[in-house]
Amino acid sequence: MSVTATKFYQVGSFAIGNRLLPADQASIQADAERTNALTSGHRACQGCGEALGARYALDAAMRAADGKVIAVNATGCLEVFSTPYPESSWRIAWLHSLFGNAPAVATGISAALRAKGRTDIRVVGQGGDGATVDIGFGTLSGMFERNDDVLYICYDNEAYMNTGVQRSAATPPAARTSTTQAVGTDPGNVFGQGKNLPRIAMAHEIPYVATATVADLRDLEAKVTRAMQLRGARYLHVLVPCPLGWGSASCDTVRIARLATQSGLFPVFEAEKGEVTSSTKIRKQVGVEEYLKLQARYAHLFAPTRREDVIAQLQASADRNIARYGLLEPESNPEVN
Repeated sequence: MSVTATKFYQVGSFAIGNRLLPADQASIQADAERTNALTSGHRACQGCGEALGARYALDAAMRAADGKVIAVNATGCLEVFSTPYPESSWRIAWLHSLFGNAPAVATGISAALRAKGRTDIRVVGQGGDGATVDIGFGTLSGMFERNDDVLYICYDNEAYMNTGVQRSAATPPAARTSTTQAVGTDPGNVFGQGKNLPRIAMAHEIPYVATATVADLRDLEAKVTRAMQLRGARYLHVLVPCPLGWGSASCDTVRIARLATQSGLFPVFEAEKGEVTSSTKIRKQVGVEEYLKLQARYAHLFAPTRREDVIAQLQASADRNIARYGLLEPESNPEVN
């Protein structure tokens, strides 16, 4: 992905002052003429990362496809809070599928468009981690294997938030959910379970795989734009913190997503045909504790007894990601606590 250097006007901030930039350098969300695919009136929780991610991603897809996009949405939080019958907050062609078949439905729409000779209309499938990593895993793998012309976006909030915060295969180790309680000698979700879906997608050697977060709007927009420039199966995995399920303050959603990347727990990268082509370097490294302590789902690691062993295991996982994806510049000076 090509990168254009942009001046950071806001000293000490991770944000870019869009109002001070020329219009052609500003983010899509700074454009008053953006699609606003997911508009006001939805019923997401305050600070919902998924609502942010979906709007950012779909607005970028709409611009890249000149407004010709059909979105297929799996059952889950995003579908429930955006379309309470008989209302809808979507301002694009949007279709609700079942929990586990969004990739298959998106594939069918893509095939129908191809049969009609409509190569100008693009298809985007989307769902949460439950619909993607668990229930829809088989149909998604099939979509990858056939190299169907669909961009699939997973908004990962790391549990089944819509049905009561149950564990999913994307729930991280030691995290408390309603089915992985903070009890016993090894409280929270166990280590060694779950799936790393971006790497599974890479194993299919599809044209494009990338990860992103709601903490870096321009990176997310650029990756959606890049994906829409390609044909075939493409996969984007977006980290979207959930204040309700994670037990975090609604005002900390972007901060927590940023700490996930700056600690190394959530690596941000791009891959094409199974090979990593670029990764987003850590700007200011932090220890995993900075990320964990803002979330009540990890509170049992700090009280009543501090679990140094578990925190160390999580730090080791972050360090492994840093080494695997080359997330630190050689000359960087890490500030790990």
